[in-house]
Amino acid sequence: MKEHYPLEQLVLIKQRRLEEAEKILKEKKEILKKEEKKEKDLEEARNKTFNHREDKLNQLREILDQGTTSDKIKIMRDYIKVVDEELKQKEKKLKDQQKVVKEAALAVEKARKEMIKKQQDVEKLKIHRKEWDKEMKAQLAHEEGLETDELGTAMHTTRKHKH
Repeated sequence: MKEHYPLEQLVLIKQRRLEEAEKILKEKKEILKKEEKKEKDLEEARNKTFNHREDKLNQLREILDQGTTSDKIKIMRDYIKVVDEELKQKEKKLKDQQKVVKEAALAVEKARKEMIKKQQDVEKLKIHRKEWDKEMKAQLAHEEGLETDELGTAMHTTRKHKH
C-alpha cells in the first residue's frame, strides 16, 4: 500500500502562496514602471519650462543691450516671474514623483524578498518530499525483504517436513 505524503496540503498552501507572491511582485514592477514613466514625463516638462525660461532671459538680455522702454522690460520681467513660478511647481511635482518612484522601488524589493522566501519554503518541502519518498521506498523494500524471507523459511520448512 502506497502511503500519501503527509505534508501534501502544506505543499499546496506554500505553492499557492508562492504564486500569490509572484503575482504581487509582477504588479509592483508594473506600478514602478508606470511611476518611472510619469517621472520621466514630469522631468521632460520641467526641462521644457527651464529651457523656455532660459530663452526668455536671453531675450530680455538682448532687449536690455539694445535699449528699450521700461514698460517692455517690466512686462518681460513679470513674464519671467510667472515662468519661474511654473518652473518651481514643476520642480516640486518632479521631486514628489521621485519620492513615489523610490517608494515603488522599495515595494518591488520587499515583494521580491517575500517571493524568494516563499520559493525557499516550496524548495524545502520538495527536498523533504524526495527524502520522504526515499524513506518510503527503503521501508517498502525492507518489508518486501522480510516477506520474502518468511516465504522462503515457510517453503523450506514445508519441504523439510515432506521429506
